[in-house]
Amino acid sequence: MISNLKKIFTARVLAFSTFMIVVGVGRIILTGPGHIPTLSNFSPIGAMALFGGAYFSRERAFIFPLLTLWLSDIVLNKLVFYGEWRLFYEGFYWVYGAFALMVLVGKLILQHKTTIKNFAVATITIVMIHWIITDIQPWLSGTLYPKTLAGYGACLIAALPYERNFLIGTLIYGAIMFGVFEWMQFKIPALRRSTQEQNTNT
Repeated sequence: MISNLKKIFTARVLAFSTFMIVVGVGRIILTGPGHIPTLSNFSPIGAMALFGGAYFSRERAFIFPLLTLWLSDIVLNKLVFYGEWRLFYEGFYWVYGAFALMVLVGKLILQHKTTIKNFAVATITIVMIHWIITDIQPWLSGTLYPKTLAGYGACLIAALPYERNFLIGTLIYGAIMFGVFEWMQFKIPALRRSTQEQNTNT
């Protein structure tokens, strides 16, 4: 029994890790040199947060997606934003804090019942989180907006096109990721969470 659970756990973690790697590489390609500016924020990171929250267990739900975000950020810092290998950028904590909350949304809404309705609700929720939290940094640190509620509101309004792309990207990439993995679980029994895993959330 223990041996079987170990095999199931290993198979699931391997599958999840593969998904994270593919998403990280995809994000670098979409945001890297030659990307289309009008598609800014059309990336799989929102779907990655929901996927991690829905299928990873306990601390892994946060570690794997956040690690993927961080490693892809390092590459993008070199290739696109700063031209050097920066571990972090100014105001990164707003983005990573929002991302952790997005993973939590995936855990709370999708972990025990992954349905189209729940996915739509979770997507709208994380887009709101991303919009409200990540725009705090440019509002507080930049010079474009006054440090008032009206200035913050103007910053939020200016971010609407990017959040639209974030919404569309999360829906499209999320549909692919969740659809593919649900199909994989149907075809490969070793990927399914056992009853004991469901009860203990391990």
